[in-house]
Amino acid sequence: MTRRGLILFVALGIAWGIPYLFIKVAVSELEPAMVVLARSGLAALLLLPLAFFRREVVQVVRRWKPMLAYTIVEIILPWYFLSAAEQRLPSSTAGLLLATVPLAGVGIAFAMGRPERLSRSNWLGIAIGMLGVAALVGLDIAGSDLIAVAQMAVVVVGYALGPAILARWMSDLPGVGVVAVSLAATAVVYVPFVLFTGAWPTVWPSEAVVVSIVVLAVVCSALAFLLMVALVAEIGPVKATAITYVNPAVAIIAGVAVLGERITVWTLVGFVFVLAGSYLVTRKRREPVAAEGPEEACAEQDASLSAARLRSSEVDSP
Repeated sequence: MTRRGLILFVALGIAWGIPYLFIKVAVSELEPAMVVLARSGLAALLLLPLAFFRREVVQVVRRWKPMLAYTIVEIILPWYFLSAAEQRLPSSTAGLLLATVPLAGVGIAFAMGRPERLSRSNWLGIAIGMLGVAALVGLDIAGSDLIAVAQMAVVVVGYALGPAILARWMSDLPGVGVVAVSLAATAVVYVPFVLFTGAWPTVWPSEAVVVSIVVLAVVCSALAFLLMVALVAEIGPVKATAITYVNPAVAIIAGVAVLGERITVWTLVGFVFVLAGSYLVTRKRREPVAAEGPEEACAEQDASLSAARLRSSEVDSP
């Protein structure tokens, strides 16, 4: 990896490892719907001008049916349920549970009729990953927040399903345009939802909450996506998937250092098992990049970039 690639990798690992911390701070005063509206709206305002400048918006909107489905399962539902779950769960636990997205990606592939040929190590990875989840849910969380666990399950399935829709029906669309339009659509959907459910704050939130929303939108959404564009261009989409294994570690460190969240032995066991399982599940399911032509490689890169937080069976982020 080049020096520039290393800098981009570290920056992106931080940008996609800290959202859980700032979501936890934001939901301490704001309703989950308001957090989603503020984050998606501000991020859309930052990315839409770039997408319009690159003339990517119109071609994305023309594919509105799969675009709507992608937006619902990738942002509208997951961001709400993630914010709601963090009202009950530590931010570090939420980040670690999301590392199971590659495991869910296997199930999504089978459900969509496009199953991957799994090797023994892949099946071993599924088993190890599930043991890690069992350690987290059964022993670390100890059944005290089953509602939050169910909400996180919705997030995991959504983050696995979204990129599958993207790869199957929109892989030829430009990444910046897809993300900008999906963020804008999310904000539009949440405006009436916030107004009619009373989620709009009655008082101006604290400085910490305002900063959290700005960081979520600017750093963890808009800037992180641009970092991902640069990272993939620098080291390629396959190597960039290694960011999957950095995000949970950053989430745990941030939760402990800033919020004083506790780390139990089962947190560590779950961390090791979940990441080991995710690695084994994904390591032999990728197609060789060298066999692709320029057009196919560009299409794959756009699909990877449009996943926004590397949220797929290959790459994952918040």
